[in-house]
Amino acid sequence: MRTWFITGASRGFGALIAARVLEQGDAVVATARNSQAVVDRIGDHPNLLPVALDVTDEAQAHAATRAGIERFGRIDILVNNAGYGLLGAVEEATAQEIEAIYRTNVFGLLGVTRAVLPHMRRQRSGRILNISSIGGYAGFPGWGVYGSTKFAVEGLSESMAIELAPLGIHVTAVEPGFFRTDFLDESSLVVSRSVIADYAETSGAMRDFAGTANHSQPGDPAKLARVLVAFADAPNPPVRLPLGSDTVAKIEAEDAATAAMLAEWRAVAVSTDFNTPASVAA
Repeated sequence: MRTWFITGASRGFGALIAARVLEQGDAVVATARNSQAVVDRIGDHPNLLPVALDVTDEAQAHAATRAGIERFGRIDILVNNAGYGLLGAVEEATAQEIEAIYRTNVFGLLGVTRAVLPHMRRQRSGRILNISSIGGYAGFPGWGVYGSTKFAVEGLSESMAIELAPLGIHVTAVEPGFFRTDFLDESSLVVSRSVIADYAETSGAMRDFAGTANHSQPGDPAKLARVLVAFADAPNPPVRLPLGSDTVAKIEAEDAATAAMLAEWRAVAVSTDFNTPASVAA
């Protein structure tokens, strides 16, 4: 029996993953700001340990980790799922909104990871699944600040994957596209109150789209949960896992644009190196 540690487990992806894990016989340390909300959503289960955790409080992260170790003896898979969205142009977002989302989406992820890693290092085994977004691979109007937190998650995941591979610990950034969760609800999304008319065609249009797209997104959250639980057994997991047809299409378009840019600007890019004797002779 493996032990999963899942943040943001009272709803959305976190709750679905936790329920799926319990169905297959593994144990779950399921955390949320209100631990009772986990029980209300998932129910009582002998392999379930609901724990109150505000990921912005690193002391709580260490306490939750200790509780999981005391109950189940080990933590095998960490799912950093807790987070929320911020919709608005970069200029429209206030300093308070920006600081708050970074505290949860980036510093919260770091705090929980730092609490769990010493135990995984002692085990010389473990999996870390950091829930990112297609917004962590490519930019979108209206999602600049939110996307920047996910770009941070991607960068952290890449470096940790290299650092932890010799210790038997795998790290993957999971990149969902638009899935039919509550992400666009008020419970998961902050919309900047400031509205600047000059952004009507970009972030303004995205605000309008978000209002109509809620609960009609193409991705099936239950299928994502099944994929991620099975993915934990992949012997050689990738550092990035895109999920959703919209994510695949966006990555393909972004990669093609990058390749075209390199082809056009390669000579300029490489011209900034120091001249070597060979290049001078040429």
